[in-house]
Amino acid sequence: MTDTTHTQPIPPGRAARQRSPEFRFAADALRGLRQDLFHDAFAYRPLPPAEPGGRFTRRGSERMREYGAWAPHAAVVVLAGMGAFLALASTHGAGPAAVLCALLAAAPVLLTLVRPAGAFWVSLAANTVALFLSGGSSGESPFPPGGFVAHLAVLTVVAVRTRPRTAAWMWLLTAAYGVLADGLFGPSDFGYGSDLGPLLFFAGVALLTVAIRQTLRQARREVSVHQTVTAHERSRRTLLEERTTIARELHDVVAHHMSVVAIQAEAAPYRVENPPPELEKAFATIRENAVAALTELRRVLGVVRAQDYEAPDAPQPTLADLDALLANVRDAGLDVTKTVTGAVRELPQGVELSAYRIVQEALSNTLRHAPGADAKVEIGYVLGGLGLRVVNGAPPAPGLIKPSPGAGHGITGMRERVSMLNGEMTAAPTAEGGYEVAVFLPVPATAPSEGEA
Repeated sequence: MTDTTHTQPIPPGRAARQRSPEFRFAADALRGLRQDLFHDAFAYRPLPPAEPGGRFTRRGSERMREYGAWAPHAAVVVLAGMGAFLALASTHGAGPAAVLCALLAAAPVLLTLVRPAGAFWVSLAANTVALFLSGGSSGESPFPPGGFVAHLAVLTVVAVRTRPRTAAWMWLLTAAYGVLADGLFGPSDFGYGSDLGPLLFFAGVALLTVAIRQTLRQARREVSVHQTVTAHERSRRTLLEERTTIARELHDVVAHHMSVVAIQAEAAPYRVENPPPELEKAFATIRENAVAALTELRRVLGVVRAQDYEAPDAPQPTLADLDALLANVRDAGLDVTKTVTGAVRELPQGVELSAYRIVQEALSNTLRHAPGADAKVEIGYVLGGLGLRVVNGAPPAPGLIKPSPGAGHGITGMRERVSMLNGEMTAAPTAEGGYEVAVFLPVPATAPSEGEA
């Protein structure tokens, strides 16, 4: 008896997925190096002006803020000048070689303004040429004084303009270049005459500082984005909660009218002697439709009703209950007065309920945000509708007012009620330091009223 082992062929691409984690890490690292410092290294990427509201553009006159937007460019030019000056001073002469060394020190720093990744390679090449030209006259290698400052400036500026990963690659490549150049142009160890160690130390500190700063800035940016999204979701949830509350309150209003329609449709045939069958059938259809509408209305209300919602025992309030509301507010410490203009008449129940809730919320905001201030409630009955105005004065001690923990439901709820009735609303601070809410709710001229009955 023999056992036969069948070896399944490895599909193409499976071997790549079976690589070791070390190999994948190295491949990803080399891919990052190619992407950061080789791919489009000399692409044109000009340094933009500083953003408005930044460190250099938030203070001073308008002209100073305009000039401050170019402060990063000026700093790069100053660093290039420092490198050129040290290159001239270290060559101990003013000949063509000294001038060329100064240009080789300044050019890579200036190139960071338009081609940051390419400036790194140009800095290494320029430093190599400067070593040939100086012939060791500066006494230090592999970076003469001018090249030392210039390359350190290039590393810092490129790190600021790119990502932390690029800064790490530049530091490692600088170390490899320094070891190679130190073996060719200087001593074989890092003792006297070699400035590679100090350069790597200062470059490491600068690049680490830049990386931490960029990481913190990215974290703050992400936090700001999350806060914006959270605020948007909170506003949206507040809006939905207010609409749900309005739907619950208007349920009683609509249910009352539909119940009246059903009762009148059922009783109407008995008010007419010997009604025709067509009339009885029409009233029966009206009643059936009214009952069906009530059933659907209760079903919809059950969807939007919260689990802890309890139906109110008392009927929904109207403007006739406003005096009781004002009395409760006065007991809470708010000095409020009411003024009514125009011919008082009965309005549609939805308008009465919304007007009552708007006044209630406006006075609640006064108690919450302006304790100790007085308030005025003005109600105007006009031909085309109802006008409301609730205004409060400035609080006597604004410095003692604590921030309210509310989520901004008040203004949102008022606007939703006004929008539901196709009305208009303004809410803004007054010149005296108080706050004013002005609302107009249109009412059709054919609306029933007690004065016309």
